[in-house]
Amino acid sequence: MGTDDLMLLQGTLDVLVLRALADGPQHGYAVARWIHDATDRALRVEDRALYVALHRALERGWVSASWGASENNRRARFYTLTRSGRRALARNERQWKNYVAAMTKALGRA
Repeated sequence: MGTDDLMLLQGTLDVLVLRALADGPQHGYAVARWIHDATDRALRVEDRALYVALHRALERGWVSASWGASENNRRARFYTLTRSGRRALARNERQWKNYVAAMTKALGRA
C-alpha cells in the first residue's frame, strides 16, 4: 500500500478538519490541502468525505460558515472554528494522542 492509499480511520477526519481550522477560517479546498501537506502527503481527503465532515461539524456547532472569495477570487464557503469546536479539538487531540501511545506500545512488544 502506497502512502496515498492510506485510509482514514473512523473519527480521524473530524479531528483533522478541526485542527486545520485552528489557525483561522479556511474554505474546503484549503482544509483538504492542509491535511495533505500536514501529513507529508500521506493522507488525501476525498471531496465528498471532507464536505460530509464539514457539515457534521456545522451540525455539532463546532464550526460556523460564511461565504467569501477564495485566493483566486472564486466564491467559496469559509469555515471558522467556534468555542465549542476548540473544546472538541482539545478533547479529540487528547484521545488520539492516548490512542497512538497505546498502539505504539502494543506494536513495540516482542
